[in-house]
Amino acid sequence: MKKILFIIIISMMFLIPCRAFAEIDSHLILSDMQMQDKISSIGFKLLNANKIDKRMVFVYDEREKKIVLKESGLTDRQIVVYRNYINFAANEAEIAAFLAREICKTAESYTGPWKGFVSSAQVKFAPKKYEILFDKRAVDMLVNAGYNPLALITFINKSYVQKRYDKISTHNLTSKRLAIIYEYIYFHYPNFLVNNEYINNEYYQNFLLNSIENRKKLLQKINSGSKERIKYE
Repeated sequence: MKKILFIIIISMMFLIPCRAFAEIDSHLILSDMQMQDKISSIGFKLLNANKIDKRMVFVYDEREKKIVLKESGLTDRQIVVYRNYINFAANEAEIAAFLAREICKTAESYTGPWKGFVSSAQVKFAPKKYEILFDKRAVDMLVNAGYNPLALITFINKSYVQKRYDKISTHNLTSKRLAIIYEYIYFHYPNFLVNNEYINNEYYQNFLLNSIENRKKLLQKINSGSKERIKYE
């Protein structure tokens, strides 16, 4: 009898945790499915609003990358949205900001000779140039899809670190990128700054705090009527 009770107790000890883990896994699967659907929906909204007639696939979560690689090989035309990046997005506009930039990069892989091979190579050999280009195009895409382009500023400000130097880096300083995005919005979509719904957003406020010197340079350019490119830091 004691042996039977002991077996029952041991079995319950194993069954309860297993059931708990099963419930947790089920919740995670449901959560991932919901996020996948949301990302795909926002992604295709951007594609349709901007009349981008190129095939693209949106894959959510880093765990899925191995599956994608195994089944069809990862290409520039499969946009993998990693959990550690999307976690920085506070709303749909910021998710759209992240996706818009990735879509711009992916769309470039369809242009030019050899079915976009040359264009993809150019992006890899001149990453800083195209990083700025894709940021500007992302702003256009966001506006066309009905999103506030300032979401790109808040998302980048939260999720991309600031390096010490960009001369030895394959990427521009984050502060430089943000300043260029701000300037682009100022000249092309000033209404978003006049009627600024992000003005009390703490991440936008932080951007304003950290971009004082760069925005002074922009003000000097505006007052002087200069057409020269600003050397942001």
